[in-house]
Amino acid sequence: MITFRRLELGSFTHSTIYTLLLVAWIVPGFKQATFVLGLAHGIGWIVMSLLCLYAVRRRTIPLRVGVAVAVIGGIGPFVGSYEFVREQRRRSTVGAP
Repeated sequence: MITFRRLELGSFTHSTIYTLLLVAWIVPGFKQATFVLGLAHGIGWIVMSLLCLYAVRRRTIPLRVGVAVAVIGGIGPFVGSYEFVREQRRRSTVGAP
């Protein structure tokens, strides 16, 4: 089952993989790690995009979050993670008495 929390965790995992990819790319001698992390980033972005598109259709997440993950997430997944945090804060504010 696709939930907001699971997608949020997936987004943070994707952001972590991307951070490690950048570090491996900058540090010389990590060619194989760069390849593996690049592959994980690419596949992760595709999976996250498809899951978020499905979640938007089911109204699990708003369109703004889905666009941040699916469109911008290929270049910078941090935007998607940030949008999940913003949405979580918005939901907690709306749900508060």
